[in-house]
Amino acid sequence: MHRGKLILLQLLVGVLTISVWEIGTSVPIGGSYLLPPFFFSTPVDVALRIIKWFVEGTVWRHLWITLYEAMMAFIIGSAAGVIIGFWFARQPVVAAVFDPYVKMINALPRVVLAPIFALWFGLGAASKIALGITLVFFIVFFNVYQGVREVSPTILANARMLGMNDRALMRHVYWPSALSWMFSSLHTSVGFAVVGAVVGEYLGSAAGLGYLIQQAEGVFDVAGVFAGMLVLAAFVLVIDGLVTMAERRLLVWRPAAETHSL
Repeated sequence: MHRGKLILLQLLVGVLTISVWEIGTSVPIGGSYLLPPFFFSTPVDVALRIIKWFVEGTVWRHLWITLYEAMMAFIIGSAAGVIIGFWFARQPVVAAVFDPYVKMINALPRVVLAPIFALWFGLGAASKIALGITLVFFIVFFNVYQGVREVSPTILANARMLGMNDRALMRHVYWPSALSWMFSSLHTSVGFAVVGAVVGEYLGSAAGLGYLIQQAEGVFDVAGVFAGMLVLAAFVLVIDGLVTMAERRLLVWRPAAETHSL
């Protein structure tokens, strides 16, 4: 699909969603609203709240704190996932030994860990980063692990026939194979890194987007809650766009595919 047409359709979906929201909160049907404004606010009120935050400058500090926590969680969790994923894929005995423990830790609800991290690391950024790392790590780890294991045996055999040693195989065979899987996981990990930071802020903090949302929710300020959610969504899209740019630079060798990203 042509990029211009794709962008147009994406904008159309957004416009339709906002239109349904506006009509549902402003046009009564049978004496009642489809979306009661008390519970759903209105697009205009939410937009005015966002504009107010940016004009007054109150949101910048919260954005920066959430950005720092999310990016640290994303970088550390992704790096650990890539390194350990490669190691496990290249060491089948190690992977077999740790397999039940990895599955057990991955099965733990991350929200349950948030209070524990708060006790261990305090209510500062460290506890939010730790929570984000637990969300990001396993997504990247499993994708990199699977990407390395999915290398074609035929390609490996041909590479060895050409005289490639382990270092050359890692650079020219295993790494390119894992990159596609890795970047697929990174797009998902961006959102989870932000989720980790925001959930941690929501449960206990004095700043951040999660704190803004929690404060608005505490006084039944629905416009503030939706405003925080929309700022958060835009924030994630910007970071995901940066990941996409890095992906295009590093995967220039990959044939172009039809756009179907999520």
